[in-house]
Amino acid sequence: MSNALKTLMITFLAFIGTHSYGQKTNRDSTLVDSAGVRTLRGVTISTIAYKEVIPSQKLTGEQLKSLNSFSVADAIRYFAGVQVKDYGGIGGLKTVDMRSMGTNHMGVFYDGIQLGNAQNGQIDLGKFSMDNIESIAVYNGQKSDIFQPAKDYGSSGTIYLRSRKPVFDSATTTHLKGVFKTGSFDLINPSLLWEQKLADNLNLSLSSEWINSSGRYPFRYKRVYHNTGATAWDTTAIRQNGDINAWRVESGLYGRLNRGIWNLKTYFYDSERGIPGAIVNNVWKRSQRQWDRNFFVQGSLQQNVAKGYDIQVNAKYANDYMRYLNPDTTLMYIDNNFHQQEWYASIANKYSVSKHIDINLSTDFQYNTLDASLDGFAFPKRLTSLVALATAAEFGKVKMQGSVLGTFVNEKINRGNSDTAVAAPSKNEITPAFFISYKPFARADFNLRAFYKNIFRMPTFNDLYYTDIGNISLQPEFTHQYNLGFAYRKTRQGSLLSEWQLQSDFYYNQVTNKIVAVPKGSGMYRWMMMNIGEVEIRGVDVVGDLAFTFPKDILLNIRAAYTHQTAQDFTTRKNPELQKVTYGGQIPYIPWHSGSLIAGIQYNTWRLNYSFIYVGARYQNSANIPENYEQPWYTSDLSASKNFQLKRCRFRVAGELNNLLNQDYEVVVNYPMPKRNYKIILSVEL
Repeated sequence: MSNALKTLMITFLAFIGTHSYGQKTNRDSTLVDSAGVRTLRGVTISTIAYKEVIPSQKLTGEQLKSLNSFSVADAIRYFAGVQVKDYGGIGGLKTVDMRSMGTNHMGVFYDGIQLGNAQNGQIDLGKFSMDNIESIAVYNGQKSDIFQPAKDYGSSGTIYLRSRKPVFDSATTTHLKGVFKTGSFDLINPSLLWEQKLADNLNLSLSSEWINSSGRYPFRYKRVYHNTGATAWDTTAIRQNGDINAWRVESGLYGRLNRGIWNLKTYFYDSERGIPGAIVNNVWKRSQRQWDRNFFVQGSLQQNVAKGYDIQVNAKYANDYMRYLNPDTTLMYIDNNFHQQEWYASIANKYSVSKHIDINLSTDFQYNTLDASLDGFAFPKRLTSLVALATAAEFGKVKMQGSVLGTFVNEKINRGNSDTAVAAPSKNEITPAFFISYKPFARADFNLRAFYKNIFRMPTFNDLYYTDIGNISLQPEFTHQYNLGFAYRKTRQGSLLSEWQLQSDFYYNQVTNKIVAVPKGSGMYRWMMMNIGEVEIRGVDVVGDLAFTFPKDILLNIRAAYTHQTAQDFTTRKNPELQKVTYGGQIPYIPWHSGSLIAGIQYNTWRLNYSFIYVGARYQNSANIPENYEQPWYTSDLSASKNFQLKRCRFRVAGELNNLLNQDYEVVVNYPMPKRNYKIILSVEL
């Protein structure tokens, strides 16, 4: 039998199996379905879940590698409807907000299990390097696959990070990859990846990385008096105390069972970094330091138990330590330590009622504790139970999904050295979601979609118990999301424009019971967290993808994204003057207009990439007055790479030039970003 005929038969069998059971495949060429696991040698097949209703924005493969992105936060800037708060430099804090609902409403999942932070609810995506990330997907509402833990239903928006998994063909059992990066800010960044095939059904992956940088970069600091237009300051300086020394080690075991798969992952991150701080009152250098140590071990098992019945089991233990030091006695000497622990377990049960209807019941349990060196700290403990019931159905041109999530939270405290601390009352909430898509034309790849979701985020331990400002009476902060959109995709084989895709979504979000800090009493030096905020968000996201195929195998890919948002603060305030200037104002750091462009051209082993980000005018406060106005900013990045091979070794040499036009800009006021900078990358793989 010829090789071409063999390949055709294998592909045909995979096609029949996939369309019989709605299966998906993983990168190691193993077909996973409700009837079992089949190994397909020499071919990798990717399919989309057949009941997918709301597709994700996704960056994978070469498109992800081509971005001039040092961390996950840098790459996420290119998604529509996403805002990144960046405090500057390699070690600066980077948090993500989707559709203006707030950072705490974002769920971040690493290899299928959520990253947690019960202390303040924020995940610093600057800690996660791009070096071992295989794909990034962003979902509004929730992921379309109902076969998932209850936690996956519990966020207004989700980010899914997938690390690289070993893929071996029949001729190899070992992969080694070394990468060395250097460039501006005295950057030294080596990493090493080792992948080993231990047995036919067992693979091992070990990844490590070290990052060291002084974080020093020149910037221009200019301030103008708004009332007169006169220049207050205009000078050039060097950013200080932005250094970082961090290393990461993670390992993974990936196995296959009879009619199932499993994996076990461990992750360790340790860093010391300076906190450059805001430049105010002519102070150019800060001395605050922060130490982080993050460890987790997690495992997952998916098993087909019987025809039409599958289970998924997840478990995780996380241990996080953070120390914050402010040695500046002219402000306030602070040396605080925080220690979090998390235990998590989940079981999901999916049953196929028929070829067109699936039902999933998921139950999760999570236990969080927080210790701190603060005086009067309450040492809280939280037990969270979640139960989700979901269904997915496909009837010809219509696909639907619905879910109901029950969340039950109980808290306890140890009084420690406080005689007045008490635990927050228990909270029980039931929240629904509904998704629908419609394909009106049989031959055209055109889909209409809509969804509604009601979900909330719990007050964090800091909101409830932080010394002197915590408020145990806080209620959950709710979001109501309404979305209407469409997607159209056209493929034309043999044409210059070989593929193009356009998708757009119109949305309205309402955030109620928003948790905000308000003055306690008549003074401005004591604060308390309160449920008095209300925000309404109206917006539109547009994403377009174009693929051109030129003669001589020249490929050009262009991706553009645009977002328009009106996010208004309708919080009622007691101070009439404050109410007058803030009511109906655009909320802090949300621009009315923003967008991005990614263009990549490939010829043989050469690749040239250009990326552009634009963030329009915005305000640093809900009081939309001239003093709080922030100018638009934009950056252009350029990179080029060359792949070549010597015997068994595959090499990649790349150069990056970031902020090509040497723009002076700030993402967060008084935190200047780097001007033009560069990076050189050498990769060796065998």
